[in-house]
This record gives sequence, structure tokens and C-alpha cells, in this order.
Amino acid sequence: RFLQYRGPFAKRRHPLVDSSVVSEIRRCLEEGIEFQGELLNFRKDGSPLMNKLRLTPIYGDDGIITHVIGIQFFTEVNIDLGPVPGSSIKSMKSSTRSAFRPGVVGDRNVYRGFCGILQLSDEVLSLKILSRLTPRDIASVGSVCRRLYDLTKNEDLWLMVCQNAWGYETTRVLETVPGAKRLGWGRLARELTTLEAAAWRKLTVGGAVEPSRCNFSACAVGNRVVLFGGEGVNMQPMNDTFVLDLNSSNPEWQHVQVSSPPPGRWGHTLSCVNGSHLVVFGGCGRQGLLNDVFVLDLDAKPPTWREISGLAPPLPRSWHSSCTLDGTKLIVSGGCADSGVLLSDTFLLDLSMEKP
Repeated sequence: RFLQYRGPFAKRRHPLVDSSVVSEIRRCLEEGIEFQGELLNFRKDGSPLMNKLRLTPIYGDDGIITHVIGIQFFTEVNIDLGPVPGSSIKSMKSSTRSAFRPGVVGDRNVYRGFCGILQLSDEVLSLKILSRLTPRDIASVGSVCRRLYDLTKNEDLWLMVCQNAWGYETTRVLETVPGAKRLGWGRLARELTTLEAAAWRKLTVGGAVEPSRCNFSACAVGNRVVLFGGEGVNMQPMNDTFVLDLNSSNPEWQHVQVSSPPPGRWGHTLSCVNGSHLVVFGGCGRQGLLNDVFVLDLDAKPPTWREISGLAPPLPRSWHSSCTLDGTKLIVSGGCADSGVLLSDTFLLDLSMEKP
């Protein structure tokens, strides 16, 4: 029984326990779906606490639910409920303890009637249950008992947890990051999930972006940082391209010689699509605001900018924002039009089409 009565002789659930949450737990269990919620519960001594509960069904190879794993967190709750009913009468502790006597299964102690999931093999626990939990839940499970603690220290398990939580593509990229293998997947998941290791640090790099500028645009292409254009001295619009390779042992800015560069501009956006393709949109040039689109394959030999002529382009603008969707679509939103008019429109350009 998960919900505890407040006193040893209580006949019904405490009225402050939300019955709708209890009904929702029952419904989720009957329908085989995940439950997340909070409800009031009580310790053995009758003191109240808030129970944050998550129930996740575990499916076998045949698609049938074999287990339901529950993760719960307790937080203190400041509610004055008065004395515990029947607190003056001592309960028989020995009879309570005898209900859960450990039995031996193999070389492990298992509490019959209390946690049958521990009768499963290590392989089933890891592959069928633990690997499907979130990184935070894995850390919580590891504090339950020594056996689960040992299982949650396995790097292969943490790799599966990270793949399920972040996707195979993300974990593949993380494997190429210097120092990731040294940290291990367990620590990497903990640091990325809790941000306990998040800290700014100044990078010392060689080379230089010359001439100096502001209002340029930059984006990441794998482990490379690409910078394009910007505003030079006397509002001079620029159209050069620089690359900083962070995979290099001594990273330094390098000026990339490209063919057919776009007109110089500042206040534009630079986005990455399809792995190594860069997309420039809009900005402000010598003749005013722009709404043109240029694409550059950074890995091509030689790299060449080419203009994309889409139908019904957005209004010319600068200071807008852009991002990519599914690695093939460019989304542009907002910005500043002529005469300082602020925009709130949104446009999508599908670069996977033959004629975007």
C-alpha cells in the first residue's frame, strides 16, 4: 500500500489527500500509461510530507507490461494537523517487522512481498528497466540499495540512458568531443543534467579576424565556428568568411577564400543546415536592407557561395533572428524594416526542395 494513513488506527484516508490524484494513479495503472504527480502522504510517525511520484510501465519483447517502476521524491510540507490519532497507544513493532522477512535468492537477500523487482537478473534490470529511465531517475535509483548502486555505475548502462534521453546523433557527436571519454557517460550525464560543472572559461586562440568589426554573425558547424560579414569602420559592410577549428590542438582564426561571396552586410543571420552548409539571410548592405539568401558548402573544394531565389521572400530586414528545423529548413522571424518599423512575422524556407 503506497498511501499511508496518518495514525495506526485510522479507518479512512486523510481528507487532505487529493482523491482525484489517487484516481489518476489508478487510471494510469489500469491503462498502462505513465503517471507523474504530487500528493500528500505521511511518515510512519504520522508527520505529513509531499510525495512527488512517477510511475513508468516497463514492456517486454511481446509488448505486454511486465513491471511498473516507481520513482518518488519527498519534500517537507508545513501543515499543522494536530496530534496523531491513537498516538498514546504503542503499536506492536515486532509484528510489523516480521511481515517482511528476507529470503535468500541465489547470493542476494530479497524481501518477499516488498520488492519483487530485485528478483530479476542484472541483465534484465539494466536492459529492460534502468536503460529506459532518465539520467536524474537513474541517480535516484542508485541510492536505493547496494545492488542497484553497483548497476548504475556501469558505463554501458549510462551510454544507453544517454542515447534514450538525448538521441543517437547527439551521443555520437559527444563521443567526438575531446575529454568526453575520459569523463565517462555517467559523469557526463550528471554534469549536463544538473549543470553542476557549468562555468565560463576564456579561450585563447591564435590568428585574428581582421579588420576588426561588430554586428557580424557566427554559428557552429560541428566543432568549427564560422564568422561571416559584419560592420567595419565607418559602417563599412563586409563579406569575408573566417573559420575557427576547435578540434585543432592550437586553434586559430583562418580567413577562408571563397568564390562568389554575397554582398557585404551587417545585422544579418548565419545558420547551419545539412551538416556543413551555411545559410546567410538579410541584413543591411550598401544599398540598404536585404532579403536575399546565400548558401555555402564549407567542405566543398573550393567553397563557393550560391544565391537561392525563393518564391514570395520576406520583407528586407536586419536585426532579425533565425534558426534551423530538421537540419533542412530555415526559419526567419522579426527584425527591423525600413524607417525603423519592427516586424513580428515568421517565414520558413525549405532548402531540401529542388526550388525552395
